[in-house]
Amino acid sequence: MKAKLYRSVKDRKLGGVLGGLADYLNMDSSLLRIIFIVAFIGGVGSIGWIYLIWIFIVPNEGE
Repeated sequence: MKAKLYRSVKDRKLGGVLGGLADYLNMDSSLLRIIFIVAFIGGVGSIGWIYLIWIFIVPNEGE
């Protein structure tokens, strides 16, 4: 596990949050994206707001 959470610059689809989180948790980013989508569709509506907030709070990798 990394020491600090960053938004990924290399593994970015939308905001880089899930790519950076997957790197932080040392797991596959595709698996984390699938879990995120299932949770979002499954009714955990706050997860979308959390993602948007993380885009503004979590710094880019290298900053």
